[in-house]
Amino acid sequence: MKASKMKFGINYIDTKSPLHALNGITKFALFMAWVTVVLTTFDLRIIVGMVAIGLALLKMTGVAFRVYKPLLLGTLSVLSMNAVFMFLVAPQQGAEWIGTTTELIKLPGNYSLTQETLFYLVTVTLKYFSMFPIALVFVFTTHPTEFASSLNRIGVPYKIAYAVSLTLRYLPEVKNDFVNIMHAQQARGVDFSKNAPLMARFKGVAKILIPLIFSSLDRADEISNAMTLRGFGRNKSRTWYNYRPLANKDWLALAGITVVVGLAIYKRSVETAAIWYPF
Repeated sequence: MKASKMKFGINYIDTKSPLHALNGITKFALFMAWVTVVLTTFDLRIIVGMVAIGLALLKMTGVAFRVYKPLLLGTLSVLSMNAVFMFLVAPQQGAEWIGTTTELIKLPGNYSLTQETLFYLVTVTLKYFSMFPIALVFVFTTHPTEFASSLNRIGVPYKIAYAVSLTLRYLPEVKNDFVNIMHAQQARGVDFSKNAPLMARFKGVAKILIPLIFSSLDRADEISNAMTLRGFGRNKSRTWYNYRPLANKDWLALAGITVVVGLAIYKRSVETAAIWYPF
């Protein structure tokens, strides 16, 4: 893989969009509510709608598509492989959940592909994918310090809030380390392109991840030592450089989020079928 293809980012990008104007707490509540709704439904109609809304919100952030395109393609690749592994482990899972069997392709043993299993795999794959756009929306539009200060103001201990802030700040550093290590391995002759065999590429990824883990641990140790030397955690409270109070639009958004989550939980409680199946 060429270095030019690694120009992506997973950090706060201020594009002055309407989503940037919302409080970090509101966007975090949206993210958690989104995950809650996704986890409580196997209704493909709702899941497809959430994918569409999530992609629309991602576009609304104003972040260029090229920034998150590699992440999008990588997520789709991982989820596709996950669907294949799910089929290999439980080839009749969909038929068992739905209760009917409509064979599409006859395969050896118990690996016949059924319409129900195919529908189930599509539903689960989109279910997982629907969380990807909203996660990027949260990262792209939420300033780490402003979000941490908001968490602290609503009662979260400032040590935990600061840990969240460091996590969000650390994402672009991890990306930079990943790219640098990959370039170093390419300089040593490691091939990450499509021309390399699949197992060789897996080994190449391992040669990136192992140094990445150790470099991350080293950086975490340095940050911990620096914070200790500066007396972090000595006082019961602290002040914040960035703080944004909840505005009326935030309260309206939070009220709407609460209603949607309540409806999703109610829908799940009254449903009799484990998965929505129209055929």
